[in-house]
Amino acid sequence: MMVCKKEILLLLALIGIGFPGHNLSIFAQENAFIREITGDVTLKLPNESAWTPAAAGDTLTKNTLISTGFKSSALIALGNSTLTIRPLTRLSLEEIILNQDNETVSLNLQTGRVRADVAPPSGGKTDFTVRSPSVTASVRGTSFEMDTMNLHVDNGRVQYSLANGRKVFVTRRGNSYFDEANNRVVSPFEAAAQSLTPSLPIASDSGASNGDRAPIIGNNASTLDGDFRVGFEWD
Repeated sequence: MMVCKKEILLLLALIGIGFPGHNLSIFAQENAFIREITGDVTLKLPNESAWTPAAAGDTLTKNTLISTGFKSSALIALGNSTLTIRPLTRLSLEEIILNQDNETVSLNLQTGRVRADVAPPSGGKTDFTVRSPSVTASVRGTSFEMDTMNLHVDNGRVQYSLANGRKVFVTRRGNSYFDEANNRVVSPFEAAAQSLTPSLPIASDSGASNGDRAPIIGNNASTLDGDFRVGFEWD
C-alpha cells in the first residue's frame, strides 16, 4: 500500500513537471498585454505617479492606465478578445480574469473611443464590460465601436437605451446615437435614412439640433457627453 501511495505521488509530480507550459500559460493569462502600438502611447502603473512610454509586449495588470496621443493608437490582447484604443483616449483596466474556461474584463473609458472584438474561449464565455462616465456596454461575444454619444455594431444585437427606459435595438452593421435635443436614442432605420441626407453647408444657419442630423459614426466619431446607457442582447 505504501508503494502505491509513493507511485501516485511520483505520478502527480511528473504530471506537474511534464507540462510546465500549461501552468505558465494560465499564470500569464491573468494579465493583458500590448500587441501593437502606433505613435505616442503611455502607461501609468498601479501605485505609480509617473507616466512611462509603452512598448509592444508590455504587460497590463489591474488598474493600469493607458493613454494615447494625437494620431496614436494601441492594440491590446485580452485573452481571446482584442481592444483597439483610438487616438486621444484614456482608459484603465479595472478587472482582468483570464483562464481556459471563462474570461472577465472590465474597462473604464475616461475619454476617447475604443473598438472591442469580443470572442469567448472555446467552450467557455467572456464577460466584457466597458464603462464611461455616462454609458456602459456589456457583451459576451460581438464586435462594436462606441464613445459616449454614438454606437456602431459590427456583429450581434445591441439594446441601446436611456436611463428612463426608452430603447432601440441595433443589429449587425447598424448605427444609433443619442439625440440630446429630444432626449431619445435614434432608431437604426432613422440613422440610416439621415446618413443618406446631404449635409447643409457649414456656414448655413439652419438652427438644426442634434436630432436633425446624421450621427457621427466610425472613424470620425467624436467623444461627447450624454446621460444614457447601453445594454446588449444575444440570440
